[in-house]
Amino acid sequence: MPADAPVTVTYYLEVLSSWCHWAEPAWADLKERYAGRACFRWRIAAMNPGDFPGSREQCEWFYRRSGTVVNSPRALSAGWIDPAGPGDYAVPNLVAEAARGLLADPEDDRVRIALASAALHAGRKIGHDLDLAAAIAAKAAKIDVKKLRKTAASPAVRERVAASTAEFVAHRINRRPAFVLTSVIGDKAVFSGLVRAEPLAATLDAMLADAARYASFAAHFGSPPKG
Repeated sequence: MPADAPVTVTYYLEVLSSWCHWAEPAWADLKERYAGRACFRWRIAAMNPGDFPGSREQCEWFYRRSGTVVNSPRALSAGWIDPAGPGDYAVPNLVAEAARGLLADPEDDRVRIALASAALHAGRKIGHDLDLAAAIAAKAAKIDVKKLRKTAASPAVRERVAASTAEFVAHRINRRPAFVLTSVIGDKAVFSGLVRAEPLAATLDAMLADAARYASFAAHFGSPPKG
């Protein structure tokens, strides 16, 4: 991913969010379609404890609704819900963030997708179980499980998750997934709660075209005169 690309797309997500799960095909499509032309990065935007379903029955109701909206042929599992445990379900986010420093590409999607699949497809209770979440993540990305677990439990990782969540909130949005597109000419587009690629692709095309025109003008006429 070119760090100096004219447009950067930042994807804010919560690992256990079903809507972020539904957005993954769009994310993969955009990364492939605009490879080499835009920079793609993801950041954790942890949900508040009160944002999670309070029971398995409530979670299943939400899943039926979201599955209908996206026309999914596969129902999600609410088996990961654990009302008796802490309400924040923070572990998957911490493990996904911890894996960044252990992978060649810190924007690698494998760990967070493996964690989401384990919970939302298989119903595995990884929300509060660091050992289980680390084992699933380490297997998916072929990294050392002990090192991953230790890193995920560190204050530094918790601080990074808090910082990226605060960054998400600073955009004055509260729906995940969220996509923030910024360009080298100062343009910014924010999409909050959308899971389809089409509006993002249309905006990317427009932003890339505008940035290219600015670059072309600068090549011919240089920088603006001093005021």
